[in-house]
Amino acid sequence: MAPVAGVLLLAITVVLAGGVVTVALGDPVAPTDPAPATSLSLSATDDRITVTHRGGDALDASELDVRVSVDGEPLARQPPVPFFSAAGFHPGPTGAFNAARDDRWRVGESASVRVAGTNDPVPDPGATVVVELSVDGRPVATLETVVEPD
Repeated sequence: MAPVAGVLLLAITVVLAGGVVTVALGDPVAPTDPAPATSLSLSATDDRITVTHRGGDALDASELDVRVSVDGEPLARQPPVPFFSAAGFHPGPTGAFNAARDDRWRVGESASVRVAGTNDPVPDPGATVVVELSVDGRPVATLETVVEPD
């Protein structure tokens, strides 16, 4: 009987030790940095969508992901920020959305894209435009506006 009890105690000790090691080491995934804290505003006039940096942290345009939807439907082609020429958009976006610019998007600066008629849906006057911005996969802002006629 004593050898069986000894084996049982040894098995319990090994299982408990494994649990303690797992708890002590924790999840091996490194914690992520918080998203930048910013204040942004959105305007849209005909085919031009403009985002203005109103306050907070500067944003790194090279890490920026911009997703646009019109009346709840995502654009068929999303802007590959930063860029100069891309399918679905008129060439020459402004500000931090332009690849020729400094990557830092600072307070007071605006960035805009013009949606081409080859993209779908086209932001016509009266349509609701939603722009979602994230930096390095971390959500920064979700902005909404109604398209004004030019």
